[in-house]
Amino acid sequence: MTVTHPALILLLSPWCLALLGLVVGSFLNVVIHRLPQLLEREWLGDVAGYLQDEAAMARVLAGSPARHSELSRQGQALAAEVEALPALSLSRPRSRCPQCGHVLAWHENIPLLGWLRLGGKCSACGSRISLRYPLVEALTGALFAAAALQAGPSAATGVYCAALALLVAAAFVDLDTTLLPDDLTLPLIALGLVAAWQQWTGVSLVDASLGALFGYGSLWVVAFAYKLVRGVQGMAEGDFKLLAGLGALLGWQALPSIILLASAVGAVVGIFMIVARGHGRNVPIPFGPYLAGGGVAALFFGQQLSGLWPGF
Repeated sequence: MTVTHPALILLLSPWCLALLGLVVGSFLNVVIHRLPQLLEREWLGDVAGYLQDEAAMARVLAGSPARHSELSRQGQALAAEVEALPALSLSRPRSRCPQCGHVLAWHENIPLLGWLRLGGKCSACGSRISLRYPLVEALTGALFAAAALQAGPSAATGVYCAALALLVAAAFVDLDTTLLPDDLTLPLIALGLVAAWQQWTGVSLVDASLGALFGYGSLWVVAFAYKLVRGVQGMAEGDFKLLAGLGALLGWQALPSIILLASAVGAVVGIFMIVARGHGRNVPIPFGPYLAGGGVAALFFGQQLSGLWPGF
C-alpha cells in the first residue's frame, strides 16, 4: 500500500528514517541491556515463590518436613533479596555510567553524536563507553534507511522498520545472554501476520501463516531429532519463535534461504571460535543472531536468494 500524504512521504524517506533509526537504536541499547535483567528478576521471583510452597516441595522432593521448611526459608530470603533490588524498567532509571554512576546529560545521550563528542569516554570518570552503543544506533539507522529505499513510501516500510528493530534487539540480547525473549519474538510473529492480513507487504495471509507454522516446526523437528540422538537440548524454543516470526513476515518461501544462510554462517563462526578462540564445545553458541542476519538478508535480497531454491 503506497502512501500519498506529503507528510508521510517525507517521514518515510530514507533520510528521515535514518534519523529515526538512530533514535530507535538508542532505545534498543536500553532494551538489550535491561530486558534480560527484568526477565531474570521476574524468574527469580517465581523461583522464590515456588520454594516457599512447602506442599509442592513435598510432592516433588523427598526428605523430611524440616527440609521443606528450610527450602521455604531460603525462598523467603531470595524473595526479600529480589525485592530489595533497585527499581528498574525500560524508562527508569536514566542512562548512567556503569562505573561511576554519572547520569548522562541530555547532550551526552544524543544518538551517535553524544558518543563521538565524548570521545567514547565517560565525562565524569573517563572510563570507556562500549563501542557497541553507537554501532547499534548506526546499524539501526542504516537498516531503516535501507528499508525506505527497498519499499519506498509505503506501509511496508513501516512494517519492515518495526521488524528490523525487533531483530536487532533480539540478536544482541541472544548474543549477550543466549535468551530470545517472547517480548521480542511474539510481536514479530504478530506483526508479520497482521501485515499480511492488511496486505501491507505483498505476502498473502496464507503464505504468512504457513511461514510461521513451518518456521517454528522446522527447527522444532531439528531440535527434537538432535535430542533423540545426543540426549541434550540443542536449540531453544526462542529460536523456533524467531524463525516463525521471519516466516510470518516474509512468507514460507523465504525460509530455505534464511535457514541456509544462518546455518552456514553459524557453522563457520562456530568452528572459528572453537579452533581459534578455544571456545568450549559444550558451551552453547547463540543461533538467534544468525537467524536474524539471514532474515535481514532475505528481506533485502529475497529475489536473488530465491534463485538458490528453484521452485520456491
